[in-house]
Amino acid sequence: MNLLKKAAYVAGIAALAASTALTATAGGHSTNLRIQTHFSEESPSGKLAAEFIDNIQTMSGGDITIEMYYSSSVVTSVETFDAAATGILDCDMTGGAYQVGKNPAFQFVGDIMGGYDSPSDQYSWLYNGGGYEAAQELYNKY
Repeated sequence: MNLLKKAAYVAGIAALAASTALTATAGGHSTNLRIQTHFSEESPSGKLAAEFIDNIQTMSGGDITIEMYYSSSVVTSVETFDAAATGILDCDMTGGAYQVGKNPAFQFVGDIMGGYDSPSDQYSWLYNGGGYEAAQELYNKY
């Protein structure tokens, strides 16, 4: 996955986590999110994740804190999805392709390895071609 695709993916996950966290803090309660990513802290995508954390904590006035776990430090990358589903972690910031063992269709919402010429091709499918709905249906099974 090239840098632009990774950045777009991280931004999408960030928006999801932020909207979830902002809903949780609406009552004036502080929230701590434990998120794991497969990126290393030193990688460009890892640095974007750190910037995301800083932005969320700043925008929330400190009501949202995020503990980011890099490079599979809590569970392996393949296990992150299940760890979030069972409460070991709060969020999964990896790619859907790690879940192809559950269902091969996860490949289409993850690292598609040449399936599209540009990130805009994937976004066109997601937002204009029924891909988002298909992805929601897929994720909701798990």
